[in-house]
Amino acid sequence: MKPKASGGLLGRLKVDKYLLLIIAMVVVASFLPARGEVGIWFGWATKVAIGLVFFLHGARLSREAVIRGLTHWRLHLLVLAMTFALFPVLCLGLAALPAWITPPALAGGIVFLGCLPSTIQSSIGFTVIARGNVAAAVAAASASNLLGIVLTPVLVGALMHANGAISANSAWTIVLQLLAPFLAGQVLRRWIGRWVSAHAKLVQVVDRGSILLVVYTAFSGAVVGGVWSRIGALDLARLLVLCVVLLGAVLTATFFTARALGFAKPDEIAILFCGSKKSLASGVPMAGVLFPAATAGLVLLPLMLFHQIQLMACAVIAQHYAKRADLEPVSG
Repeated sequence: MKPKASGGLLGRLKVDKYLLLIIAMVVVASFLPARGEVGIWFGWATKVAIGLVFFLHGARLSREAVIRGLTHWRLHLLVLAMTFALFPVLCLGLAALPAWITPPALAGGIVFLGCLPSTIQSSIGFTVIARGNVAAAVAAASASNLLGIVLTPVLVGALMHANGAISANSAWTIVLQLLAPFLAGQVLRRWIGRWVSAHAKLVQVVDRGSILLVVYTAFSGAVVGGVWSRIGALDLARLLVLCVVLLGAVLTATFFTARALGFAKPDEIAILFCGSKKSLASGVPMAGVLFPAATAGLVLLPLMLFHQIQLMACAVIAQHYAKRADLEPVSG
């Protein structure tokens, strides 16, 4: 069974219009960066926006959906191992390559990419299209993002602190700007969860608008700091190749590991899509917290490019799975 709705979702995921808006923010910041007093005000607005994003994440996260799939611990451990172990190791390896392969100015962004949690929306969406274990995908992607609030700053601190990439008080900043709003959203979910669900479109506009603000502010700081004098078209081309290689390596490792461990086909699909992605929605605000403005824009470039590549590749893979006659939809 191949419903038209899945094809429509597939088409929307292949052409990521929201990414075009993010790129537009980069272009605007390149020509009209926020400077001086205006830049300071944008910086404060960004801090508020980041807190709001994670508050909404906390208010929206359904505990019931997560608990429903948490009993499949082998699947979740494998997804977490791919996300927070294999990815960082591979990205460290890419960042350590000679300068003629990996542009030194982008090496830090590649490492940051490897430290991020998985996506939620697209991981679940592709699992639905491919007729995989949807409940397990919901649990795995949600757990990845929840743990990422703690694990991503720890990994970034361990892997990048030696280079002075993050400030010494970043742990306290994480608590104030990420973890506290998230926990507040979870606590208040009992009273506001229904309202948040009923106003999903409005919440999405606020969520995505906040991320656009963070991108503009980050790239404004990068432009003022001379980012485009440090990287050029050839650097971006090399980054494209590195992102393709990285995604190919993770997809291959995830696929064959799931097969070797004897997972059923629906579980294999959930593992493949949840374990091979990195979250733009989490990565942008985290970069705004972990890195100074002059650095954050540059750090985000690998993530933005990888995000689009992963959507295009996974859309093709999901369509391939959806055509298989031996698969039945799994919801729990």
